[in-house]
This record gives sequence, structure tokens and C-alpha cells, in this order.
Amino acid sequence: MSSEPSIFFSDVNERQGSFLRRTFVMGGLTALGVLGLTARLGQLQVVQAQEYTTLATANQFNFRLVPPPRGVIKDRDGVVIAGNRPSFRVLVVRDETKDLDQTLDLLGRLIPETLDRRRAIIRDVNAAPRFSPVPVKSDLTWEEFAKVNLYANELPGVMADMHETRYYPHGGAFAHVVGYVAKVSAADVEAVRARGEEASPLLFNPGFRIGRQGVEATLDTDLRGVAGGQRVEVDARGRVVGEDPANSRPAVPGQEVVLTLDSDIQNRALEVFGEESGGCVVMDVRNGDVLCMVSSPSFDPNLFVSGVPSNIYRAWADYERRPLLDKAIYGTFPPGSTFKMTTALALLDAGINPTERVNCSGAYRFGNRTFVCHRRAGHGPQTMHDAIKNSCNVYFYHMANRAGVDRIARTAEALGLHRTYEMGLSGQRAGTMPSTKWKRENFRNPADQTWFPGETLSVAIGQGAIEVNALQLAVMTARIANGRKAIEPRLIKSVGGVDRPSGAAVKDLPFEDTHLDIVRAGMAAVANDVTGTAYRVSQLGLGDIQMAGKTGTAQARAGLRRGTSVAWSSRDHGLFVAFAPHDAPRYAIAVIVQHGGGSRIAAEKAREVMRVTLLKDPDMRSRIERPLPPEPVGPLEEEDPAAIAPPSPAPVAPDPVPARPAPQELAGPQPYLPDPQ
Repeated sequence: MSSEPSIFFSDVNERQGSFLRRTFVMGGLTALGVLGLTARLGQLQVVQAQEYTTLATANQFNFRLVPPPRGVIKDRDGVVIAGNRPSFRVLVVRDETKDLDQTLDLLGRLIPETLDRRRAIIRDVNAAPRFSPVPVKSDLTWEEFAKVNLYANELPGVMADMHETRYYPHGGAFAHVVGYVAKVSAADVEAVRARGEEASPLLFNPGFRIGRQGVEATLDTDLRGVAGGQRVEVDARGRVVGEDPANSRPAVPGQEVVLTLDSDIQNRALEVFGEESGGCVVMDVRNGDVLCMVSSPSFDPNLFVSGVPSNIYRAWADYERRPLLDKAIYGTFPPGSTFKMTTALALLDAGINPTERVNCSGAYRFGNRTFVCHRRAGHGPQTMHDAIKNSCNVYFYHMANRAGVDRIARTAEALGLHRTYEMGLSGQRAGTMPSTKWKRENFRNPADQTWFPGETLSVAIGQGAIEVNALQLAVMTARIANGRKAIEPRLIKSVGGVDRPSGAAVKDLPFEDTHLDIVRAGMAAVANDVTGTAYRVSQLGLGDIQMAGKTGTAQARAGLRRGTSVAWSSRDHGLFVAFAPHDAPRYAIAVIVQHGGGSRIAAEKAREVMRVTLLKDPDMRSRIERPLPPEPVGPLEEEDPAAIAPPSPAPVAPDPVPARPAPQELAGPQPYLPDPQ
């Protein structure tokens, strides 16, 4: 039998002391723990009470970013051309859904259109921040909006609300110049970071839109406004259970932008273009205000707000007339004969007598090449005035090298060609203005860097390598019409109520007044002399107001191609520039019709747009509506017996033909008249 191990204390006091030591140790540790807990609790309850109250409140309430209403864009008369309108939409919050696929299936039963965008919706939802509502469909009908709200309890994570969306009431009339808004892409965020800037939280909001083209893009920061914050109460899972309107911060709308454009002129310009392709620009020659800037054909910018369907975008991109391309500032074309005023000023600057005659036989032989005139039978003897009026190529062929291509290039640049303008529009192209320097810099082969005199002949009539856009032609015409200032185009009138500088605060033109008078007189003859190239299509029918203009036809392929029997892409471009009234210039216009087949179609469109422009001007309307002066009637003195005597049967001699008044007796500025000798 084994014995159990036992502990024996030889002394009762020793046993009691060991127990007391253990008790003191355990009690002391317990007391220290209680003391520490009490101290910590006191610190939390008293010392750090405010801090933890703030943290608890922060966990209970969140601020949700509220995108601001985008700033309104108006025309010069206060007509809204880019605004906002209310829109019903349905949204999905992924973190509040149990099964996103199932939720979208159920939502598809209410709104079948969402099924077609299922993949795009899932992509947007996955890319959105946590608990951030993602728009699934905008512009719901009232029936769709009511249906979603009716079944909201059965669709966790789905909600419907009303917000403001961008709206372009004039459709495609301002599509290129004003632009449009679209969703923020990853490339947009990276572009901001590449500039060393911090990306705004707005860029990550699924419902936020940024400017993509035109004024919307250039003034995007001004139009955005300042985001607001909606204070909402959330539960432990982050779901919204209440709102706190008193502590929410309202969003600040973007700034209002006023443009110099006129909606009536803009709409009329797009209307007269119809299905034709091209650009039209109208400018006030006094201050540079751009009243019209149209590119045709156009597109509906409203489709970009919610996203253009891929089939529609592909149709736009594949259409040969390129509706997405801005032909007013980006599309460049040879100016054709509209460039002859520039050449004429260069010739005058070179000291050429404008009354010197050149005989046009229909062709001009230079070296081993024959340069033809548009009138194969020839124009006969031509002065500079005649050459501009008749658009005689041979005259400018004969004179071109007496001025030289470099002088012509300098004159073109002084008139506003071969450059872009700081007017609030990106995407401008400077075009091409050939010169000896240009050829040296743009050709690698030394043998190709030499400028040949034969090339100057093509440049003199607006052909060859020279390229311009409609805006540049309008500036050129405005400067010729103004005659004093190198007018700059102004598109943005004011931003946030602050006016932008006028286009008239510029340097003087480097041309002599007499030289400009000669060119303007030639342009007046083009439109008003019965033998002028644009007489039939330039009559405004507005009282005594007349245009001064210049036609132009630019080859798209070798040899002239006109008429509808020729393939569209092979037809010549039609151009026309003008200003009115010719006796007191106020407005300048430039029209380019891509593959229009000739200048006539461009002149017809310019006439219709100019009519609206003049009728919109109160001063011009009063001039148009002014009654014509009565026909002169001689005094009738009743006391003279002869006045009341019966007519004599004797033959009466005819009244003498009145003498023509001297030029200085005529009222108003007179056009330059060439010396008949």
C-alpha cells in the first residue's frame, strides 16, 4: 500500500504567514487594477469626454458630397444656350444590396432599358466609392419614377430621386462652340495628377460631369461651382437612417457665362447650311464680337450628357461629312480667290500702281507650265480693281512675283491668317502660310527646300499649300472692313459678371488707308456691279444696305469639279467673305462650304445669314425701314398766270439732262474708282 504525498508544516505560524503573503499580493494586484481602471474611466469620462463625443458623432453622421448645379451659359441677349433642367433618375448603392445581379434583374423588370446597359452599370458600380449612389438611368418618365418608388422596399440599395442635368435647348446649333459635358474618365483624373494637382472629390462622384469641348471645356473650372455636403445619420453598417438638414452645406452653383453669340443668327446659319458641310463665322468689325460660329453638319450634345449609344457615335464617326469635326476653327481649306485681297494689299505695299493693266487672255505661261484663268475666254485688260471684281487669275499670276511670297505671307499674317486666337476655344488650327522660311523648315531634303517663283503664282490666288479656316477668313475680312485696327475675335463676353476685354483694344493695321480703300472698292464691285462675280447672289433686299464681298473656289482635286454629277468628295470647295453695309462697315462674314461645288452656294448662304444679322441690329432696322426720299418736284407758284394757263399746243423742248455732280459733292465715303486711262 503506497503512501500519499503530504506537506507538513512544522509550525502553525509559518502556515498562516504564507497565506497572508499570498492574500496581500493578490489583493494588491487587484487594487492596482481597479485603481487603473478607475483612473482610465475617469480620463475617458472627464478628460477626453469631448474628444470621444466628437468621434462618436462622426461615426454616427456622415457628409455625402452634393455636386453643384453647373453654371448657365447665355447668349448676348440673355437667351440660355446651356442650362440645367430637372430629371428623375434611379440609383443603386452596391453596399446596401444583398445581390447586385439579382437587384439589377428585378430593376430590369421595372425599367427594361437597364438590361441593355447591364455591363456598363456593373462597371460603374464596381468603380464607385463605398456607399456612393451610382446613376443607373436618368430622365425617367413619371410612370417609371412612381414604379421604382412603389417597389423600393423590395429593392434593397435602389432609390429614385430628382436632380439637375445639363440641357442644351438649341440642340446642335451651338454643339461645337459651346461643347458638351460627359462622365469623368480615368484619363481625366490622371491628367489632373500629371499637372501636380490634387484630384477634386467631385471627380469621383458617379453623377458628376465635366466639360468636354468648346466653352464647356475651356471654362470648366468656372462652370463647376463648389460642392455641398449632405449630413446624414448612418447605422453601424454605414446605411442611411436619417438626415440632418440643419447641418448640411448647400452646393454653390457655377458662375454664369455670357457669350457674344446671337442665338437667332446661330440657328439661322445652321438652318441655311442644311445637309451641306462647312463653317460660318460672323463678326462685329467694330469690336471683334463673334455673333455666329457654326459648323455643319452638327450633332445633338444632349446625348453626351447621359452617354451616346455606341451605334449612334459610330454613325457620326463614319459619316463622310464629319459632324463631330468643328469646321469653323479646326477644319482648314485652301482660301481660293478670297485670298486675292491679301495678295492685292501685298502688291500695293510693293509699290505696284493699281491702275496698271494686265491683259487676260484666259491663260498665263510661266516657264514650262500654263496657268489658266477661271474664264477660259479671258477678261481682257484688267486693273487691280477689275481683277478683284472679276476674280481674274491672270492679273495676279502676272503680278505675284513682283511682290514675292514672303511679302504676301507677311500681309496674310497681318490680316489674321496663320495663327490661333485666345478667345476661350481650344482645338484651333493655325493652318499653313507658305513662305521661303516655311519651305526650309518643313522639307528635309535640301533639294526641296528651295522656293520656286512658279509656286508663288499658286499662292497668289489662294491655292497651293496655303490653308485657312472660317474664323481666320472672318478676321481677315473684319480687319479689311475696319480699316484701322487689327481686330481680335471675342467670344466670351463675361464670366461671373466680369466683362472680358474688347477685341478692339489692339494695335493698328500696318496698311495705308488708300490701299485698303482700293481693296474695299473692289469687294463692293464684286457684290454690286452687274458684272461682278457675286452680283446675283449678293443682293440683300434691305433698302439701300449693300454688301461688299469676294467669291472663292478652291480645288479639292486637280482640275475644277462642280455639279451634283461629281462625287461629293471630289467637288471643289465654295467660299465667300463679305462685310456690310459696304458704305459703313459693321459686320463681316466668312462662309466655307466643303465640297460645295463652287462659290455660288457659299454666297447664297452668306446672304441669308447677313440678312438676319442686319435685321437684329436696331440701327440697321431703322435704316432699312427709313422711307425713301420723295422724287424732286419743282416749285409751283399759283400767282404766276403761266402756271395756271392751259397747255399750249406748241411743241415743248425736252428738259436738259442734269449735269453729273462732282465726286466731292456726293454724300458719304466713296469707293476708289480706277483711272479710265
